[in-house]
Amino acid sequence: MNKTLIIIAGPTAIGKTALAIKLAQHYKTEIISADSRQFYKEMSIGTAKPSIEELKAAKHHLIDSHSVLNQFNAGDFENESIKIINELFINHNEVIMVGGSGLFINAVCYGFDPLPVASEEVREKLNKQFEENGITFLQDKLKSIDPEYFAQVDRNNPQRIIRALEVYESTGKTFSSLRTNNKKQRPFNIIKIGLNSDREELYQRINLRVDEMVKNGLFEEVESLKTYQHLNALNTVGYSEIFDFLDGKCSREEAIEKIKQNTRRFAKRQLTWFNKSDDIKWFNPNQFEAIIQYLNSIH
Repeated sequence: MNKTLIIIAGPTAIGKTALAIKLAQHYKTEIISADSRQFYKEMSIGTAKPSIEELKAAKHHLIDSHSVLNQFNAGDFENESIKIINELFINHNEVIMVGGSGLFINAVCYGFDPLPVASEEVREKLNKQFEENGITFLQDKLKSIDPEYFAQVDRNNPQRIIRALEVYESTGKTFSSLRTNNKKQRPFNIIKIGLNSDREELYQRINLRVDEMVKNGLFEEVESLKTYQHLNALNTVGYSEIFDFLDGKCSREEAIEKIKQNTRRFAKRQLTWFNKSDDIKWFNPNQFEAIIQYLNSIH
């Protein structure tokens, strides 16, 4: 029987985890997380990791698997995921992958183009520009150099922006132009399911999730990670805003509102990314039966 990787994609807070667990139970299989931060064991509340109950409901891979002290990029994710997928296919006909990182999902589906390694000099220069001028300066720089990647990237993630600028300053070629080379052929089927709802409902989900994170101790989690504030993994939505609060740059209420605003913007960029794929079949998160019917009809 053909082996199939079922990918659940879509914007943050849409309900991907809940659907992935239902599908994993339906197919009696396991889940691989395609989230660009959930593999960091130090970051839990702000990354909306599956709860203990959810992790018990279906076995997950690449959750709490790495430390923020160790960089883990899309190429690393591709290698580890393919290894796990091949192992799972020994005993399962279907494997579920779930997440909102389009870059990581593409790495598994098509392979990740090996990108040039920048010199320490270039990296230090860009990091210094970030420290002295802030992220807006780097955002404007990337927008003028590579508008295609700028439209897709998580703009609140300095690591991603600096990486793209490193590539350009090292090669004179844009990050987007180097990512679209030869696609690898995978020895298994890939089916992509996208989850979305109307914008008002999505934004309400995001706002409620942020309130729930705060209630569950997000501020305390970020404060406990203050020592690691300089790491790129923590210069992301839900963390950088609270570091600003801890540094006296804004009030607690302003930090919460900024997290909601930046998460809504991030969700919009995720949808922009996924909408460029013509092989995603879109559903509302509560259409489980329709999703099963669709999957049955094509594999």
